[in-house]
Amino acid sequence: MIYVEDLQVANMSKSAKGTAEVHGKNVKQKSGLNRVILDQSWFEFRRQLDYKTQWLGGFLLAVPPQNTSRTCPCCNHTAKENRQTQENFECVECGYTENADVVGAMNVLTRGQAIVQA
Repeated sequence: MIYVEDLQVANMSKSAKGTAEVHGKNVKQKSGLNRVILDQSWFEFRRQLDYKTQWLGGFLLAVPPQNTSRTCPCCNHTAKENRQTQENFECVECGYTENADVVGAMNVLTRGQAIVQA
């Protein structure tokens, strides 16, 4: 069983807010980020992963991505303040610390297992 985040790439690559006359903030940076996001071919990777997993007799399950990197895997406290930096996670409730990517992966696993057991 493989669990992945059900990422909405279209939402992740939305245009920076603003008009032709009054540009939004960081439009150039957002444009570059959008290009990188769209170049990753995440849907194709997920499609291939699903195909190969089924071919080998396994299953792939996409779980909702909301707050996976903001929720503490120990106490389930969810807060924006748990992510003071892009890289580090520190729960403001219980003090648990870990790399933010590891926390996100732990939460995806937990959510996936909960969906399967339901």
